[in-house]
Amino acid sequence: MTVSLLTQLADALRSGAVKVVDLTQPLGPDTPVIDLPPIFAASPGFSSEEISHYDDRGPAWYWNTIRLGEHTGTHFDAPVHWVTGAQLPENTLDTIPASKLVGPACVIDCSREAAANADFLLTSDFVQAWEAEHGRIQPGSWLLMRTDWSKRTDRDAFLNMREDGSHTPGFAPECVRFLAFERQVLGVGVECVGTDAGQAATFDPPFPAHNIMQGSGRFGLASLANLDQLPPTGAIVVAAPLKIVNGSGSPMRVLALVG
Repeated sequence: MTVSLLTQLADALRSGAVKVVDLTQPLGPDTPVIDLPPIFAASPGFSSEEISHYDDRGPAWYWNTIRLGEHTGTHFDAPVHWVTGAQLPENTLDTIPASKLVGPACVIDCSREAAANADFLLTSDFVQAWEAEHGRIQPGSWLLMRTDWSKRTDRDAFLNMREDGSHTPGFAPECVRFLAFERQVLGVGVECVGTDAGQAATFDPPFPAHNIMQGSGRFGLASLANLDQLPPTGAIVVAAPLKIVNGSGSPMRVLALVG
């Protein structure tokens, strides 16, 4: 990229010709976290404690401590997050090259299907039908699955738990393999609490969006928002997690540049 291209981008941002769309959910005590069976360790939700607020503890400054799990709210899944990616190179947040955190977005609208069926699964046939209209997914692209699930502001509706577990849309195992190995995507992003469907524990392999994506050195973006503001193609997504040493994931502010 030349200086002139960067200057053009800066001018387009100033003029509004290029918009910045925030794909991030607010992060606070009410942010839902994934519910795991009691036999597994649970991730804590977000909490904060005031350090000072323009008072005797610090007369001119306000700040807090925060406590939360790495995979809380809008967050990034690094390859080391899943056992299949545990031995890969550059698999932790502090070792992932920054260039891999930015890429073009392919947004597949499954909102109508997810509204009709909470257990909707994206398939490779669905993806290829989308490609027939919008063009082939290029290597190094973020594949974002729009379901409008982020519009479920009630925690119970968002997690959609029943006696047999959560019921939320996601990816069919064969679709994850297709995206990882035939389209070589940078990673996948969803509006649900995690990148896998709610019933993915019963799939073969279990939790394929984690198992295959992280196992092949790719990434996951979960609890995204405002995907309805993105075009099917043409947006650039910046998904930059905290550079945590040996980190498996991190809350983040995900931004999209839309022309």
